[in-house]
Amino acid sequence: MRIEHIAIYVNNLEDARKFFIKYLGAKSNDGYHNLQTGFRSYFLSFDDGARIEIMNKPEVLDLSKEFEHTGYSHIAFSVGSKDKVDAITEELKAGGYEVISGPRTTGDGYYESCIVAVEQNKIEITV
Repeated sequence: MRIEHIAIYVNNLEDARKFFIKYLGAKSNDGYHNLQTGFRSYFLSFDDGARIEIMNKPEVLDLSKEFEHTGYSHIAFSVGSKDKVDAITEELKAGGYEVISGPRTTGDGYYESCIVAVEQNKIEITV
């Protein structure tokens, strides 16, 4: 069994799409738009076959995003090396994104950084 894709609702579909393409190398489909419901989405694919669906629908609630809560915490991207973790983290920081931890080696042995991006959601960059 494998996870087929992860889906996330966003307010600004085009900005989210650009983020994943620019910083994490995603490739995007042409998108989908349901004219009756207003629902829009893109499937973003990564080199290893992983996919994220970013979605927008006008009436979806935009709830507060507290960092410590039950439920999904972050999406982690393995970039292959410590040097790439460092480089992508610096690029994100230079792009105005908040780095909330790292790059560092965690107590359980991961080399990672964590960034607040894509509408206040956490993105982890790891080896």
